[in-house]
Amino acid sequence: MIMHSTKLTRREFGAAAGALIVSFALAPQVAVGQAARLPGSLANNTMLDAWLRINADGSATIFTGKVELGQGILTALAQIAAEGLDFAADTLSVVDGIIGARDGRFIGYGELVAGLHREASAKTAPKPPAQHKIVGKSAPRRDIPAKVTGGVAYVQDIRLPGMTHGRVVRPPRPGAKLDSFDESKARSLPGVIAIVRDGSFLGVVAEREEQAIKARTAVAGTARWSGGSEMPDPAKLYEHLVSLPTQESVVSEKQATVPASARTLEAIYTKPYIAHASIGPSCALAELKDGRLTVWSHTQGVFPLRRDLAKALKMDQSAIRCIHAEGSGCYGHNGHDDVVLDAALLARAVNGRPVRLQWMRDDEFAWEPYGAAMVMRAKATLGADSRIVEWNYEVWSNTHAMRPGEREGTNLVASWYLAEPQSASPPRVIPQPTSGGDRNAVPLYEFPNQRIVSHFIPAMPLRVSSLRTLGGYANVFALESFMDELAELAGADAVAFRLAHLKDSRARAVIEAAAKNAGWKPGEKGDGTRGRGIGFAKYKNLATYVAVVAEVEIDRESGTIQVPRLYAAADAGLIINPDGLISQIEGGITQSASWTLHEEVKFDRNGIRSRDWSSYPILTMMEAPTVEVELINRPSERSLGAGEASQGPAVAAIANAFAHATGKRLRDLP
Repeated sequence: MIMHSTKLTRREFGAAAGALIVSFALAPQVAVGQAARLPGSLANNTMLDAWLRINADGSATIFTGKVELGQGILTALAQIAAEGLDFAADTLSVVDGIIGARDGRFIGYGELVAGLHREASAKTAPKPPAQHKIVGKSAPRRDIPAKVTGGVAYVQDIRLPGMTHGRVVRPPRPGAKLDSFDESKARSLPGVIAIVRDGSFLGVVAEREEQAIKARTAVAGTARWSGGSEMPDPAKLYEHLVSLPTQESVVSEKQATVPASARTLEAIYTKPYIAHASIGPSCALAELKDGRLTVWSHTQGVFPLRRDLAKALKMDQSAIRCIHAEGSGCYGHNGHDDVVLDAALLARAVNGRPVRLQWMRDDEFAWEPYGAAMVMRAKATLGADSRIVEWNYEVWSNTHAMRPGEREGTNLVASWYLAEPQSASPPRVIPQPTSGGDRNAVPLYEFPNQRIVSHFIPAMPLRVSSLRTLGGYANVFALESFMDELAELAGADAVAFRLAHLKDSRARAVIEAAAKNAGWKPGEKGDGTRGRGIGFAKYKNLATYVAVVAEVEIDRESGTIQVPRLYAAADAGLIINPDGLISQIEGGITQSASWTLHEEVKFDRNGIRSRDWSSYPILTMMEAPTVEVELINRPSERSLGAGEASQGPAVAAIANAFAHATGKRLRDLP
């Protein structure tokens, strides 16, 4: 123990820093003397000075390898670091190279550097939760001020000296070949610097952004294309998906005797293709100078992106530098990687000047990778006691993982249209427990008989990749809707029916809390226009527990559905920043309401038809619901991921509320 008015030794500092970084990785509590078990990324990078630096002014810099995507993670990580190091700037003094604390402890810079040059051991216990002074208290988001004041907050806001602006001319449909175009009109426009063609990739560069947009329009008007992929019949999409060849795997299976007097129910649910619908279109900057390429991107993986850029551009990886800059609205894998290659291809034509390339709205909607359409089939049997005795569930889905960085292929859309075209990577299955299409397909409820089957569809009628929650949103919608249908068949209250099949005390607690806060009345009937419903999930079956109760109102004349209010309860273990956690739950619920009520990518045999906000509507400000969130803090438990935890419970709650209000079950989203 470090005593008052004593010198903080190098060994003590190193041990304290090690404890900080173990807690920083959000590990469970580690007892002193316990066998080393390093959590997360720390296991592959064990040196403390790779994670932590003490600066000359007494402040600390943490190197996390994580990026801010709007979830407030950098604020939470700063809180963890400050708690572990016992920093606040006003409690330290720096005199003649010595850092001193108010309690009399002190240490020199040289000793700090040496103290950190050691490996983490996981043998020093992190600070007990009872001693936390910073963790567990709401802290202002570090990233918000610039976003609400018009500051430089996003990659879209970056301006570099000598910067030019680019735009890309897209084919009318995926796979089409560029036969010809006339550049004379575009060349005559003010500010046009270059018109770039490489195979069927076509783009323009100009001095100003509006000049690039005008040049794009001029070139696009003369471009002639042929061929391209034909889309499936949208009216028969789900039949088409289940007819395609699949790779089948049994995700979970339990067997017991089924009573002969049982009642059986079966249902099919569907989810359409959903766009990321980022408010700020994907944007990147690229500068090619002296044979070295520098790009600024809101990618979620700078190193995987660098690998694919090197393939597409036939450059050595060591000549490429990718700098992360936060983007406006990502929610998974949208166009943030694709736009980087677009910008890099144009940067080769402007003699070392930077190119800023922002996708147009139709680029964003028509060319981003969507969240996959899915089909879910559920079948269950009730015993004589009206409890579920057998549960069968099947899900059909494309991949949810087509990001850059795979060993085979190149997952950047422009690379498929070059004169020497490259192929996309083979579609990949994300295995359990995090999983992709079968994420949250395994219920947390206790059933004696259970069989969960995933049908992975390698063929992709439309381009898909990662969208927030991957398959979790659709699977929780289907699973929790079916639980309500079974409760109705059993003549049971929806909340009581769930609790009767749950042993997990934390799961029960969030359901009970949400129901209590919503004023849930067992057996209450809908009146035809108003109703309530509940949804529950533990995200990925290993992250945050969330239960949501939704209220819906139906306008009989227009048939529109309003969701005026939702109540949520969440258990994310040890809470770092309560306000940040509430924001994540609220944001997920609001986004889920938009997906549930409105969002669907429209297409026909010739291509994508959702290319603007009128053809792809989202939730409006006037429609946004009031959300009330209760947090259940568990300081003795490890912190759990909460960024995508509320979308699934919210869609189920809304769907169940509609059925409660009207007596009609909607099984097809939106």
